[in-house]
Amino acid sequence: MGLAVLSLCYLIGSVTFIVGLKMLSHPRTARRGNLVAAAGMGIAIVGTIFLYQTDDGTRLHNYGWIFSGLIIGGIIGTVLARKVKMTAMPEMVSLFNGMGGLCAALISVNEFEHLTHADPLLLVAAVLIAGNNLLLHVFIILAGLVIGSISFSGSMIALGKLAGKIGVWRFQGQQVLNISVLVITLLLAVGLLTQEAFFNGWVFGLIMLLALMYGILFVMPIGGADMPVVISVLNSCTGIAAACGGFLYDNQVMLTGGILVGSAGAILTVLMCKAMNRSLKNVLLGSFGGTKAGQLAQAQQSYKEITVSDAAVVLAYAKKVMIVPGYGLAVAQAQHTCHELEKLLEERGVEVKYAIHPVAGRMPGHMNVLLAEADVPYEKLLEMEQANTEFETTDAVLVLGANDVVNPASKEDPGSPIYGMPVLEVEKAGTIIVNKRSMKPGYAGIENMLFYRPKTAMLFGDAKQTLQQLIQAIKEL
Repeated sequence: MGLAVLSLCYLIGSVTFIVGLKMLSHPRTARRGNLVAAAGMGIAIVGTIFLYQTDDGTRLHNYGWIFSGLIIGGIIGTVLARKVKMTAMPEMVSLFNGMGGLCAALISVNEFEHLTHADPLLLVAAVLIAGNNLLLHVFIILAGLVIGSISFSGSMIALGKLAGKIGVWRFQGQQVLNISVLVITLLLAVGLLTQEAFFNGWVFGLIMLLALMYGILFVMPIGGADMPVVISVLNSCTGIAAACGGFLYDNQVMLTGGILVGSAGAILTVLMCKAMNRSLKNVLLGSFGGTKAGQLAQAQQSYKEITVSDAAVVLAYAKKVMIVPGYGLAVAQAQHTCHELEKLLEERGVEVKYAIHPVAGRMPGHMNVLLAEADVPYEKLLEMEQANTEFETTDAVLVLGANDVVNPASKEDPGSPIYGMPVLEVEKAGTIIVNKRSMKPGYAGIENMLFYRPKTAMLFGDAKQTLQQLIQAIKEL
């Protein structure tokens, strides 16, 4: 009876994951979707704790340790989630993603230890001779170990990059080293599966160490502009590693959750690469996001500034304004002030919309999350393809902290690292007002020639303070 109820709990959990993921596809239902999936996970956890039992009828024990872990982890997660700033959300995503990979790797460590303590000689003989099921079991253990370890160490490096603590690190022959480490890791895994001499804890530990090393080497040379894609790849890896744990424990809800995360991460990776007009191979092995500039960017040109009062006049008397949010808006926590400006302009009869680039910010959907927090209507958020068709009929564009996603070098400079990447074609609008703190290049380290165009005017300052000044100036008109 207990196992039947547990299976029902797992079924409910699996269904809520699928329903919750579907609800995440729209901002209006995303919050409720999170709650639905979380409720399903809660049911699965409670069911596992109190109803799970092995074939011989043994139930879980050590409830003190189990509930201590749940309480401590729950408190830490709640505090971090409540205190994290919107600008640090990508770092938190990387942290949580890395923790998921580490958990999957530790599950593999635990399961391998159980195997090696269960009469190793008989176990090896069974694996080598006729133990196909056992061979598959060991294979899944190794898959969870390698993928989980790569996801953990790679996510930690990504966290450091997103926080600005770790820069791009490249050296000659790095790709050869990366491939060599990966090949050696896989060869050792094959040896552990097929050779009795390799079936021991030392080889298993070496595989884990090399996988951790590969995760670091894999992410270190990737530049800032490609970090949204890297996060998607690592997220997919964590999902696959979690699915391996589901196989090991014959846990349907863990398997379903892992498969959903893995497949969703893979699909998102493809979409991100498509949005950047780059193959996944180029992202993982290329040098996009470095400090190299194209030929057109080498020439120093002059730019013109605009005052707050003049910018207020341009925006207030325009018929149509497009706002392009970027990471600078998130840094300044200016999304609410931006929404206030939007409403003020609409009161004056100005049509206001937002142009959203798929890889703006530091993680997929960063700008959508940012604006949703400020209750900006979802209908006002235009995807890149739709926004590009409306720029020609737009009187003024207000670029708030965006850089690489509006860089015309992607179409005009074959020597630029972002050449071929689809961008928001803001230069088609009547006037472009760019709000930045300074003329420094964006996160990808690439000079933006848009800033030197005749129709572009630079409005320097913190995004939130500048928007507040614009609001006050428009009210005084």
